[in-house]
Amino acid sequence: MAVITKVAVVGASGNFGGPITAALRQAGLNVTIISRHDSQTQHPEGIPVIHTAYDLEHLTQAFSGQDAAVCVVGPGGIAHQTTLIDAAEAAGVKRFIIDDFGWGPDVRGLPEFAAIHAQRRAGWDYAKARADANPAFTWTGVTSGNPIDWAMAKFPLMGFDVPNSRAIIYDAGTESFTGTTLAGIGQAVLGVMRHPDETANRFVKVLSLQTHQNELLQAFEKVTGREWEVSRATTKELIASGKAKFKAGSSGWVLELVVGQLFDAGEARCVVAPSREESDSALLGVAGVSAEALVHTVVEQVAKRQARAMSVE
Repeated sequence: MAVITKVAVVGASGNFGGPITAALRQAGLNVTIISRHDSQTQHPEGIPVIHTAYDLEHLTQAFSGQDAAVCVVGPGGIAHQTTLIDAAEAAGVKRFIIDDFGWGPDVRGLPEFAAIHAQRRAGWDYAKARADANPAFTWTGVTSGNPIDWAMAKFPLMGFDVPNSRAIIYDAGTESFTGTTLAGIGQAVLGVMRHPDETANRFVKVLSLQTHQNELLQAFEKVTGREWEVSRATTKELIASGKAKFKAGSSGWVLELVVGQLFDAGEARCVVAPSREESDSALLGVAGVSAEALVHTVVEQVAKRQARAMSVE
């Protein structure tokens, strides 16, 4: 396959889009951001931005001249993925990165996530069908699992309330799960661009580390230099609460069930690969991180968020 040098990113302002765009740009690739015609989002200086309607004609024009496209739109944009795929193919894009960046097609998620998973799978299946029909068009899915530094810094329900040095340990705290940092997710996409032949028409699996709550608690106490207040909870209770909210049509069920299945004792629901060696991390250049290094990053992210909140006030 020809070398990929020009990459369009759709959803560049999102939680994953920012690190992906930064990684591609820092590596010297020519990045173009595709954004809705009415978007007021401010993007990094020096990156071309094409504001366009999300229909086939205009998106095809926007993708013209690009070697690859990265779809990293939020939940509200998933329904547009088939149109994005058609436009990329029509424009002659060689590689389309489908909107995965989660647990991929093999996830053993709780049944409440079935509709969400089906919507995402529809886009993945469509990309495969187009690649089967047109060998000049290829796709890759990046299965990265839990976006661990972002999630831990943002959601105390993950078990770690950093500003208050409090931890919630679910069950025995020993259920292993894998995670990929935001930097690792950006590197994974860059790695796909660097290795187009090895990553064509398949899902790649990456992880920065495999860990569990007890290891993370030790790391937090070591990094912060203080003993944390620890309370106990069960995944059974958390999952029951999420299921009740789902049934009642109440908000909050997604986060509760995401965390519940992450720590669901003995289920190994959230392990992308048994080890880094059995993943595509080395191929794509996704570096491993220690629990302590991860915690340093999380603490820094929380401090920056608090500083921004104070400046707004």
